[in-house]
Amino acid sequence: APAKGLNVDPANWQEVFREASWDEALDFAANGLASLRDEKGGQSVAGFGSAKCSNEEAYLFQKMIRQGFGHSNVDHCTRLCHASSVAALMENVGSGAVTATFNQIENADVAIVIGANPTENHPVAATYFKQFTKRGGKLIIMDPRGTAMKRFATHMLQFRPGADVSMLNAIMHVIVEEGLYDQAYIDQFTENWEAEKEHLAQFTPEAMEDICGIPAEELRAAARTFANGKAGMIFWGMGVSQHIHGTDNSRCLISLALMTGNVGKPGAGLHPLRGQNNVQGASDAGLIPMFLPDYQSVMDDGVRSAFTEVWNSGDFSNEKGLTVTEIMDAVHDGNIHGMYILGENPAMSDPDVEHARDALAKLSHLVVQDIFLTETANYADVILPSSAFYEKSGTVTNTNRQVQMGRPAVSPPGEAREDWWIEVALAQRLGLNWTYESPADVFAEMKLNMKSLNNITWDRLMSENAVTYPSLSPTDPGQPIVFGDGFPRTEGRAKFTPAAIIAPDDKPDADYPMILTTGRQLEHWHTGSMTRRASVLDAVEPEANCSLHPKTLAKLGVEAGAHVRLSTKRGSVVVMARADRAVAEDMVFLPFAYVEAAANILTNPALDPYGKIPEFKYSAVRVEAANIAAE
Repeated sequence: APAKGLNVDPANWQEVFREASWDEALDFAANGLASLRDEKGGQSVAGFGSAKCSNEEAYLFQKMIRQGFGHSNVDHCTRLCHASSVAALMENVGSGAVTATFNQIENADVAIVIGANPTENHPVAATYFKQFTKRGGKLIIMDPRGTAMKRFATHMLQFRPGADVSMLNAIMHVIVEEGLYDQAYIDQFTENWEAEKEHLAQFTPEAMEDICGIPAEELRAAARTFANGKAGMIFWGMGVSQHIHGTDNSRCLISLALMTGNVGKPGAGLHPLRGQNNVQGASDAGLIPMFLPDYQSVMDDGVRSAFTEVWNSGDFSNEKGLTVTEIMDAVHDGNIHGMYILGENPAMSDPDVEHARDALAKLSHLVVQDIFLTETANYADVILPSSAFYEKSGTVTNTNRQVQMGRPAVSPPGEAREDWWIEVALAQRLGLNWTYESPADVFAEMKLNMKSLNNITWDRLMSENAVTYPSLSPTDPGQPIVFGDGFPRTEGRAKFTPAAIIAPDDKPDADYPMILTTGRQLEHWHTGSMTRRASVLDAVEPEANCSLHPKTLAKLGVEAGAHVRLSTKRGSVVVMARADRAVAEDMVFLPFAYVEAAANILTNPALDPYGKIPEFKYSAVRVEAANIAAE
């Protein structure tokens, strides 16, 4: 067959792929994976699951890799969005979930939104934030870009990219210096406070203003506004997490909430805003290489035995599995030869994406399960057509810890099948004794080892539609606020972890003098695998684009609407330029939904050492005028 890859035309897929019956496709998929397992060992096969699928489907996926191949080399998109947030929350709070639902802002009088653009990426939450300010709430926006929420802000701290820790430590320094912290809360619920105070002494606003780009008096004013509030919430997005110091960024936010007593009471809490519809649920269900469901360590013999007893199978590896980017590296190293990818698109979403595409092309056997012929599916040996959320039954868990029941509104098109059905059929061909007849059976099994689902049953969700965990009784709708009486850590105490300033990995220089940051835009979601197939949305935003300050365009001699070439140490793309005063003069913002100018050709694969998340939000870049007619 002709070579697979991005040269496959979706309109002419028959030139590379041919149709097959379900039996033939499933046999082919399973035989290829089983052959690798038997000939090269289970570690030669890895899996990427999906945060767009249901909780039950995420649970089955991680179970298949662990039970069927004997290891935990299974991951999903949380590695590329909030892995560092989860690492910091687990370390310092003892739980990776939000401590308060976003609608608790109704009970707050002050809130911070940092590294997020809720108006475009979290519009439901953004509505609550706007209403909050109309009621007199004080909103502090912190972001290198001037987001749309800026006009609602009491304080707008447009800090230098990558300077989060310096800014946040300076704010906490003021709170310590002026005695604005909550000593009673600190004494009752935290540990390591004296070390935190000693660490913060060096981070005066005057010393930090040149690093973070915010005048000292503005830092002091924001610190006083937050600390003097009776109840404060902190929301953050991937602008915080997608750095090599993302875990340190989150540690600072956790410390800020703890020192002001803003966890565990109405209108207060920590809330990393989740991106994909079920990234919370997929993480809860164990689609993470170091955790089984409910964030239970794969290294704990007792935890593994509890699961293998339920699964009626032998033990699997007690080692942490490989993450998304580490799996791609292992392909290049010749250690992984086959993959099962469900609903993920690493050919667009991975950093230094040419490295990921080369890995996909190198695989001996690639099984892709998705609703469309994605860029990743172009590399597949077999494609299994699955179903969208509104075509199947199952639960999802949103950013608010709310477990919701989904029901099919329509049937899957053609011969497409529900993802759980495909997983079961594939597992049976891999020799696993799976007998599930519906997602309800899977949910019942999940409950056996997931305390988060206590008092939440399938029948209850069928009648009530949604329940927030933890639910304290069969009639409790769920607790929007957690940790009011202590934390799931040693002696019930949360921990202060001091954070030092760490420079971005890829610093500007004479060859690459500007800073590239990436993200989503309102019209196109994530890698564009769905929204760019929507004719209305694609008509509104049909062309790959980037945003630059008007003064920067003038220096380049480029008019808005003309094209520029963006180059980093990884590669280059040509893209249409827009004028945007919200972007700093030394920055360029590039959405990552466009395959014709894929942002991740440019991004840096350097990893946060704790969350193992890539530094998507900071790359040194060169910007030049581009003559596309000549090219």
